[in-house]
Amino acid sequence: MRLSALLTRLIVFVAAAFLSVAAAQTTVSVVEERSVLAVQETLVDQGYEWATVLGDGLQVILEGEAPTEAVRFRAISAAGGMVDASRVIDNLSVTDSEKITPPEFAIEILRNNSGVSLIGLIPASTDRDALAARITDIADGQPVTDLLEVADYPTPPTWRDAVAYSLRALEMLNKSKISVNADRVIVNAISDSPEEKRQLETALARNTPEGVRLAVNISAPRPVISPFTTRFILDENGARFDACTADTSEAVSQIIAAASEAGFRERGNCTLALGAPSRTWGEAVAQSIAAVDNMGGGTITVSDTDVTLIAPVGTGQATFDNIVGRLENSLPDAFALTAELPELPTATTDELPQFTATLSPEGAVQLRGRVPDDITNMVVENYANARFGQRTITMGTRIAEGLPSGWSVRVLAGIEALSELSNGAVIVEPDRLLVRGNTGNEDASATISRLLIDKLGQTADFEINVTYVEELDPIAGLPTPEECIAQINAITDGRKITFDPGSADLTADTQPVVDDIAEILQKCGDLRIRVSGFTDSQGREIMNQQLSQDRADAVLTALRARRVPVSTFESIGFGEENPIADNGTEEGRERNRRIEFSLILPEPTTEETSTLDELAQDPPAPAVEDDSATESE
Repeated sequence: MRLSALLTRLIVFVAAAFLSVAAAQTTVSVVEERSVLAVQETLVDQGYEWATVLGDGLQVILEGEAPTEAVRFRAISAAGGMVDASRVIDNLSVTDSEKITPPEFAIEILRNNSGVSLIGLIPASTDRDALAARITDIADGQPVTDLLEVADYPTPPTWRDAVAYSLRALEMLNKSKISVNADRVIVNAISDSPEEKRQLETALARNTPEGVRLAVNISAPRPVISPFTTRFILDENGARFDACTADTSEAVSQIIAAASEAGFRERGNCTLALGAPSRTWGEAVAQSIAAVDNMGGGTITVSDTDVTLIAPVGTGQATFDNIVGRLENSLPDAFALTAELPELPTATTDELPQFTATLSPEGAVQLRGRVPDDITNMVVENYANARFGQRTITMGTRIAEGLPSGWSVRVLAGIEALSELSNGAVIVEPDRLLVRGNTGNEDASATISRLLIDKLGQTADFEINVTYVEELDPIAGLPTPEECIAQINAITDGRKITFDPGSADLTADTQPVVDDIAEILQKCGDLRIRVSGFTDSQGREIMNQQLSQDRADAVLTALRARRVPVSTFESIGFGEENPIADNGTEEGRERNRRIEFSLILPEPTTEETSTLDELAQDPPAPAVEDDSATESE
């Protein structure tokens, strides 16, 4: 009996142990399965599809090939976030990098009053000494901080062109930050005036390297304008601004929006400037323009805080009073309104006095019309000489009595207005002043308008009809590189650059020729030009080559002494190569001894080279020549 109870207990114990082991195995299997699933889902969600997750009891094993060591570490960390990190077994490998990716070569250049600093990474093939010498020359005595590092990797094909361009830009810009890499140059700079900004933008836009993207951002200080003036006219000729000035971009938007409602359809050209009398300038001008629109025409002049509205002739009194009253009550507090309703003109048989000033395209000035006395006549002539310089002044004035009050002021204001034009005319009458002509200054109309308002008052009746001509603009009208070379060739065709026999010294007769070439190049801006030297065939070939090189260098030096920017020029001596005449005659040898100017053209791209190769293999049919044409020596 006792034996049977003991056996029973033993069987129960064994069964319990078996069940415990089975339950433990089942629990481990469930935990393993869920852990593997959770880790696998996490890795897939985070973009590590290349990793495989295996379970071994409570351990989670990661297998697979990670692209980099950093990615391998992040995958392990992701797995450790789902299960205890001690359970994660790392069996991952990292892909072998057959070739390390070359670093990006880049330079940050900063130039200001403290000097020039450079930081970045450049190829080992860079001529460090030449680069340092060029930067030192540009710094012009200011300190240079060189923090450039070097890496021995292949140089990108456009790297040298990008760096050369950035150094040319650095030479022009005293306050700048230039960012350079192989395919991009970013130029940020500060100019001293809007005029200098336009000049720099024009110069930087020339000779942009092929395959290099360029971004230029040059800021200029806003001009200070006094009086702060906007003048808007709406008449039978349409809506237009004689002058438009604003203190903020928001004010410009307000003004142009109001003008557009009134029928203004041209490109808005409001000058952002300092000197606004109130922060509500844009609101005041917009309301004034709206009043002119509601009246169906007229002129509105806002000068500082004074607003002057001149209604069209024939406007009804009730309409005039209604619109003026609404404008007067809606204007911001700082602004005061003066409104004028012109009377209908009455017929008269009296001849109106008149003064006319004209400026020809050649610079000749003619002054005709009436002046009140001899003193005024002398003042008018002297003032014209002061405004127009050494130009020819022809006086056709005459003394007359009974001229209106303020006539002398109107005449002098008209002469000053004419001096803002390249050519044109000014007609001065008792009640009206007309200015018309051409100019190379986009802001000439606004300048003349402010001038006349300042001299004659806001109620003055004047009309400005000025046309901007790009060819007259000293900046936008710069000649093209091809035109510059053509002008130089025209000079050297008639007058050669000559040297003392057997030397590289320019003759005295050549100095005026170089002066004329320098004058052209100073107007042409930043060009890439090659100065080539050639000799005749007399003497040894090596000596001729060296002599031609020395002569080309001498011309470059002479141009540099005349303040021509020659940093983008190169001089090459070709010796007796490429003769243009027979070396067997004295006349031919004289022609072969020469200096030539040409543009440095960019190297052809791979596509262009392939096209040239195809043409070389399969040349086109030759053109039929005219046997009657002969070449003259």
